[in-house]
Amino acid sequence: MDKLKGRVALITGSDSGIGRATAIDFAKEGADVVITYHTDKEGAEETLKEVEKQGRKGLVLKVDISDEQSVEKLFEQALKEFGSLDILVNNAAVNGSGINVADMDTEVFDRTIKTNLYGTFFCCRAFIRHRKQKGGKGKIINVSSVHEEIVSAGTADYCASKAGVRNLTRTLALELAEDGINVNNICPGMILTPMNQEAMDDKEARKESEQNIPMKRAGKPEEIAKVAVFLASADSDYVTGSSYFMDGGLSQHVGQGA
Repeated sequence: MDKLKGRVALITGSDSGIGRATAIDFAKEGADVVITYHTDKEGAEETLKEVEKQGRKGLVLKVDISDEQSVEKLFEQALKEFGSLDILVNNAAVNGSGINVADMDTEVFDRTIKTNLYGTFFCCRAFIRHRKQKGGKGKIINVSSVHEEIVSAGTADYCASKAGVRNLTRTLALELAEDGINVNNICPGMILTPMNQEAMDDKEARKESEQNIPMKRAGKPEEIAKVAVFLASADSDYVTGSSYFMDGGLSQHVGQGA
């Protein structure tokens, strides 16, 4: 306990799923948390209640991470309340369109790239500028996806955005190493969150998908949060530029039987 005592974390998309689980675990470890949402204010308020149950302070703010000005406002509001931010978790994202490239409108591709890649860039840039003003140090955790490595038809928008996050993370690791700012990815596979609503609602559909996973089960948001705590804490001070695949072995299983 208290691995994050005295720290302040900003977690995008912390109104549900992995973001909420991470906010709760960070609070359990002593951190105050800036909770953000895009449309689900009620969900963000529920996360706030859970953070406060741990005796920590939380702040709920609305943001559209695909909009540069909205991100700048987010950081201004968070810093006005807390004075400093120590940890950034870029978790908010949209799912793939399910549309093949030949049939995909530019607006669809733009929406995914602007949210998943530009949004991560906007938040990283604001956080880095703040940490440099504070003399360095800090942790950036980007919640990427197994799809930064594994591709599938109909998800070009999503896979391209997450591959971009991978190389943004690796580049930032080099740029920020001397500042003591660690930058790493968590790459979830099939996790039971609203992004996988069908798997949550339909047990048969979930069971069919789970057959592709060596562990034969989907993951839970709480499992992702445990690695986020590690990457946010002093335990990971010598870790930067890495991608942590949390997928039940899915990424190792691709191509088996070919």
